[in-house]
Amino acid sequence: MKIVTWNINGIRARIDVLVAWLKESQPDIVCLQEIKTVDEGFPRGEIEALGYHVETHGQKGFNGVAILSKIKPDEINRGLPGADTDEQSRFIEGVFSVDGGVIRVCSLYLPNGNPVETEKFPYKLSWMDRLSAFAAERLALEEPLILAGDYNVIAEPHDCWDVKVWQNDALYQPRTRQSFRRLENLGFTDAVRATSDAAPLYTFWDYQAGCWPKNFGIRIDHLMLSPEAADRLVSTDVEKHVRAWEKPSDHVPVAGKFSFAARAAA
Repeated sequence: MKIVTWNINGIRARIDVLVAWLKESQPDIVCLQEIKTVDEGFPRGEIEALGYHVETHGQKGFNGVAILSKIKPDEINRGLPGADTDEQSRFIEGVFSVDGGVIRVCSLYLPNGNPVETEKFPYKLSWMDRLSAFAAERLALEEPLILAGDYNVIAEPHDCWDVKVWQNDALYQPRTRQSFRRLENLGFTDAVRATSDAAPLYTFWDYQAGCWPKNFGIRIDHLMLSPEAADRLVSTDVEKHVRAWEKPSDHVPVAGKFSFAARAAA
């Protein structure tokens, strides 16, 4: 099973790119971020025509997440628990039946947090605290869980093209990286780093200042796996070539291949 995370940076602006990529890549489950539309405005027809189910948690003009899947979800949960007053659409969870049980796949769009001196940075840290609390509760179920999304976190120095450029940014702040490490310490595996120590290895290149041709990128899109999901991980791929397409997102798809076949009895 191929599961992918991709910040699409506006679904309506990028629908042709998404359809072309779906035909080429043939993912089983896709977690999209920054769809930037209300649920009713999502162009589901073109995607459903390719055989995908579409579940969205949208917001007008900003944020918004979605899960596309070749298999119909058993359950969909919208919104990250822990703050009833949070109106930002940044989280959706799908539960899917597979041989041997179920898998849980979450599409998340973690807050950027800039400028650091504004209320946006505490909101980012609070959101990360809520994510860790949610993850800890889900771990108790002992099911394969994949937290897929744009984390807006540069976890390590080699995950950016120049640390000096990013050291004061919310994406690289010590408290940001500590919060990400807290999630890892619960028992989650960074799928890409579990399968590759390549550097540079980026998932985002800004549209400005020639970042793409100069390879001035950062790695902020992650597949974080519970132990049960990590045990089924086969390989990962950062589909970098998509960034060179016409009218691309500034992020690229990050894919994980998993084996969820039922295990033989011991």
